[in-house]
Amino acid sequence: MSWCKVVVLSALLSVSWCAEDWTFPPGFKFGAASAAYQVEGAWNVSDKSEGIWDRFAHTVPTATIDGSTGDVACDSYNLWETDIEKIVELGLHYYRFSISWPRLLPYGFANFTSEDGKRYYNDLIDGLLAKGVEPMVTLYHWDLPQVLQDLGGWTNPLIVNWFGDYARVVYSLYGDRVKLWLTINEPMSVCDIAYNTAVVAPGLLSPDHGTYLCNKYVLLGHARAYRIYESEFKAKYNGEISIPNQLMWYEPWTEDDVDLAELAIQNNAGRYSHAIYSKEGGWPPAIEKIMEENSKKKGYPRSLLPAFTQEESEYIKGTYDYYAMNYYTSRVVRAAKEGEVLTAYPIGDIPDLNAVVGVRPEWAQSNSSFFVLFPEGFRRQLVWLKKNYGDLKYLITENGYPDIGGLNDEGRVNYYRDHLKQLLLAIKEDGINVTHYTAWTLMDNFEWNNGYSSKFGLYEVDFNDPLRTRTPRDSARYYTKIIKNHALDLE
Repeated sequence: MSWCKVVVLSALLSVSWCAEDWTFPPGFKFGAASAAYQVEGAWNVSDKSEGIWDRFAHTVPTATIDGSTGDVACDSYNLWETDIEKIVELGLHYYRFSISWPRLLPYGFANFTSEDGKRYYNDLIDGLLAKGVEPMVTLYHWDLPQVLQDLGGWTNPLIVNWFGDYARVVYSLYGDRVKLWLTINEPMSVCDIAYNTAVVAPGLLSPDHGTYLCNKYVLLGHARAYRIYESEFKAKYNGEISIPNQLMWYEPWTEDDVDLAELAIQNNAGRYSHAIYSKEGGWPPAIEKIMEENSKKKGYPRSLLPAFTQEESEYIKGTYDYYAMNYYTSRVVRAAKEGEVLTAYPIGDIPDLNAVVGVRPEWAQSNSSFFVLFPEGFRRQLVWLKKNYGDLKYLITENGYPDIGGLNDEGRVNYYRDHLKQLLLAIKEDGINVTHYTAWTLMDNFEWNNGYSSKFGLYEVDFNDPLRTRTPRDSARYYTKIIKNHALDLE
């Protein structure tokens, strides 16, 4: 019998859902997330150094559509206690936030640690724990120290050790209280969006080389941070670590595009997962083959996808305690027609696969063209992960909806309801072990290229108010009800 269905035998077989069908498993946890540059502000307070988003927002006129920066943002550097009040008000079990590398290590390197930065994160962690809220800490959420970017950033192989040194400092300071760690948020954004489009920091266009060098060294950097914790801190603190991937589900445009859709998923999920979670390690074989062919066509003497040595492959493989997944949207994919011009991946098409990307007309649209809604893709992506990488523990580390503001955010309520429904189906029908769900985001913040024009917050933030007043939206009340009842409210 399928998951908690009541079967009534009569002249006809009728099936109805039990009320308890929509309860979450015992111990399932709910949280919300933020990122340092998006909320903290205080960009030049004390000895904090310049990060790549400080430089990008200050020097590139088109960095954001509203000309804004994260200089003040939500002012969480000063208002962290207010943030905790809202976290408690929501009833969150945990709060995901990131540490600013240039705030903690102003010179980028581990030879000097800022006392001010150390204090700030100590206060935040202790404040959360005092209220019974678990901290989930991201080591890197896109705020690389500019001094390291000047040396090549994520395209320089030395960053593997630089990131490892930084991670060791963070573990040493906070590992006694933090048990859930995330290494590098959304490497697809760090590498593919950054170097394929140059629309985000560091603002460098290098689709052939930068993207794939970054891809390799992000994976090695993550592995370095994991191995350091494993060998130096695991026995003492028993925490868990993963890397949060933003995954876009791809559907075939027609029945002729089934294989291409699988390649698109491998290019997105596989390129940042296969090396870590698969038994064989390394790059996804299909993507490795395509990249070798493409590189030859472009006249390069070797593949643009840099090979892993056997030692590197073994070093990366198995560096996880769970699978961390960010999900927002889905796409359909088809083969490009002869002469068809493709846009840059991952904002648009997938040139490396000669693939055109689109959406189905029946899929709902948010106020952002990027955020087309297909909740079923959420479940299907989880099923794909389980099929390819096994019966792991899965944590949803971001899921959320943008709008233009207002307290009556029915679109966001519907988004959370529909996606949590698919999540429960994945858990109870597909047997996927999902233990955490993280709403993006706790409050409106600096949304990268969209500045303050795009609102994701459960709480509205008044950016014209020096106190940055946080006001709960309808979605906050809806989320609180789900957490309190430990069940999905479908009404």
